[in-house]
Amino acid sequence: METFETLVRTEFAPKNTYLNTASTGLLPARTVAAMHTAVESAAAGRPTDMFADVEAARASFARLAGVTAGRVAAGASVAVYTGLIAASLPEGAEVLTAEGDFSSVVNPFHVRRDLKVRSVPLEQIAEAVRPGTALVAVSAAQSADGRIADLSAIRAAAQEHGARTYLDASQAAGWLDLDAGAYDYVAAVAFKWLLCPRGVAFLIVPEDLGGLSPLFAGWVAGERPWDSCYGPVDELAHSARRFDESPALFSYAGARRSLELLEELGVDTVRAHDLALAERFRTGLTSLGHEPLPAPASPIVSVPGLGARQGELSGSGIEVSDRAGNLRAAFHLYNTPEDVDRLLAALAG
Repeated sequence: METFETLVRTEFAPKNTYLNTASTGLLPARTVAAMHTAVESAAAGRPTDMFADVEAARASFARLAGVTAGRVAAGASVAVYTGLIAASLPEGAEVLTAEGDFSSVVNPFHVRRDLKVRSVPLEQIAEAVRPGTALVAVSAAQSADGRIADLSAIRAAAQEHGARTYLDASQAAGWLDLDAGAYDYVAAVAFKWLLCPRGVAFLIVPEDLGGLSPLFAGWVAGERPWDSCYGPVDELAHSARRFDESPALFSYAGARRSLELLEELGVDTVRAHDLALAERFRTGLTSLGHEPLPAPASPIVSVPGLGARQGELSGSGIEVSDRAGNLRAAFHLYNTPEDVDRLLAALAG
């Protein structure tokens, strides 16, 4: 039986020190091979059932998230799904968001001028829920600095006041122990910690579909898609599939394999690996006289004042991000202690 390390080394062979998963995750070898096969088949005119890949990816994501596949819609963008949720709210509804959260999570609510959008610091979200709050919308882990929302407190406060909850798990799915079924809506792009190609995103909705209207439903949203190609769709899917976007099939051909790999490795094992590397980096930063922004138990580490060094580091083969002047490093399953030490040595130089 393959160990975690041997399986990871089989699937990943980066040519640099890649510490930028919070921007884009690396593709496993099996994913690249599946996409090559799909593209070559299309070029040769050989029929392939990539819709089967969509369903396999949906089922795999559902297992990783701890929900049934019937609660999962397959699409391409968190912003689209945020817009769908925003469109479902009545005029004057209050939406509570975190200050500085990722735009895809918040902007669609601001575009609707008849909603009341209120923003507070991330740490104050739970206490800011009040009677009349219709929806709490927040990233499970912040893109800019890796801070993790107090999800249990937010959920409890929302339940107390009758508000729905909407989580963006784009920076969490794939490593965080997330009870996705406990929230009304959970969206996530899959090209980060889930290691999928761009063009893949998922939305989890309640069993009763959460009062959402399938505003962009096309033929793939029909209960029998191939009988729904012409004219109005007579019968929408009875599941979350009614919220599917027409899928980027080549991306889903790869996503199926990426999600299978994560299931094989296990999110608990991935999380332990990622957090150990992040803690090694935080400890090393302290010894160099740098204080990272507080984001305990997160694989994303953001260091004030060092963002300007991103170009220099990239030139030396170390990939990180510059976010608001902060250097952001993100540690995932293909990273090693040697990667951490290489970045620390570069920062010390």
